[in-house]
Amino acid sequence: MTEQSPDSPQDRALAAYLESVTDDPDVLAVIAVGSHARGTARIDSDVDVYLITTDDAFEKAIAADRIAWIDRHDVDYPGGYIDIKLACPAYLAAAVERADDPTRASFEGARVVFERPEAVGIAALIAEIATLPASAWDGRIRSHVAQARLHGRYFLGQAVALGDPFLTQHAASHLALAAARAAFAANRTLLRGPKYVSATLAAVETPAGFVEAWDAVVERSTVDELTAANGRALVAMLEEWLGDRAPGENALSTFIFDNELAWLRGTVPAEYF
Repeated sequence: MTEQSPDSPQDRALAAYLESVTDDPDVLAVIAVGSHARGTARIDSDVDVYLITTDDAFEKAIAADRIAWIDRHDVDYPGGYIDIKLACPAYLAAAVERADDPTRASFEGARVVFERPEAVGIAALIAEIATLPASAWDGRIRSHVAQARLHGRYFLGQAVALGDPFLTQHAASHLALAAARAAFAANRTLLRGPKYVSATLAAVETPAGFVEAWDAVVERSTVDELTAANGRALVAMLEEWLGDRAPGENALSTFIFDNELAWLRGTVPAEYF
């Protein structure tokens, strides 16, 4: 099944790209993702795709260090190109179980634009990748509130007390990310990536004054008591909102479990969920 409706520069570029890859027997499917797939592309936006190959071809590509590249740069429209990431059925199945937020979010609004008959089921897999069960969101809230508590109270306070500019910026940025991600989890919203955090936080439902308190932390990293006070204020708002879903007495254990024991569990720290 191939979808080709040449109504925009991106459509024409995608159609031309499909013609160049669909005769390859190792190619099982092509998944359009990103702004073009979601219908929000600008006239100069690139076209993002996942090229789904056989598992064997994917392993060979990893060995050859070729799992992402661009194609057709400036060929179909000025500044345009196809941004390609490689994946395979085993990758998709693993992503359903344990992908991080940016990977899951990349499949939101995805469209299967080419699929071989033997690859039936790809669409169902990508829909599962972008969906988390309620229990997972509850766990995210606990983890990110714990992150905010430790970074906003202990580490940021220590940074100011020590007069340490790096630790101040590190603690403030980690507090801001954790607070935003707790808000995302409360709204069952995935983290698409750092450049989308501010806009996503402004769009989700939060208590009155929360975004302003978050902005105060983000916009100030001077090593002084006001910076520490801004951090404490944001944590206090977060606790008033979500504290009953993330018991404070468990915060340190949750933080240690999510960060210092991540390697032992074969996973990643909470900020990379």
